Amino acid sequence: MAAENSKQAYQAQLLPYERFLRFGPESLTEAELLAIIIRTGTRDCSALQLAQQVLALAQYPKEGLLGLYDVSLKELQGIRGIGEVKAVKLKCLTELTMRMSAARAREGLSFHSSGQVADYFMERLRHKRTECVTLVCLDAKGQMIAEQRLSEGSVRMSLISPREIFLAALQNNAVNILLVHNHPSGDPTPSRADRELTANIKELGDKMDIRLLDHIVIGDNCYTSFKEASLL
Repeated sequence: MAAENSKQAYQAQLLPYERFLRFGPESLTEAELLAIIIRTGTRDCSALQLAQQVLALAQYPKEGLLGLYDVSLKELQGIRGIGEVKAVKLKCLTELTMRMSAARAREGLSFHSSGQVADYFMERLRHKRTECVTLVCLDAKGQMIAEQRLSEGSVRMSLISPREIFLAALQNNAVNILLVHNHPSGDPTPSRADRELTANIKELGDKMDIRLLDHIVIGDNCYTSFKEASLL
């Protein structure tokens, strides 16, 4: 026990960069990991203290590193010691984290599995403050041909027309399609407009021989699948 306490005390005396080299990244706190990215502090504030201020900007319910996705460049630069360069680095870090998560989710992804598709889009969409609509075009074997953003920054899914969807599907020679969009509220329960548009797209798709496999609504770490909920 005494030896363990001695080891912890020794680790606490090391700077984050030194602790990384000696004990690996898993030994560092979120603030210490950010301090290595930030690299330098000010005369009155260390890089670690700056990192703690950065993390404090993330508000409930998305606290810590996860919440940094919603923190703006302007908010980051409001911290004395965080200039444009450091703020851009921090935002790039959050973007890289999101893309890495999506890349891991895509490994072995089956577009016939609603859960896997939701995992793939989750980190990209659950942080958005407005609705974003994505069309996934698939071939006859269910392999993705293209992923096309139909709308970003709109307030309602109902602003998307079936014409836009099927024009994109035909341009990509899709045999099957998937629709994915987010609810900024965090609640993935389909709205009446979501249900009506989905029914319309399914009916038109059946006539055009372009099958709608699913429509997935992304919430905050949760989702609703029209297929799983027997809404298709």
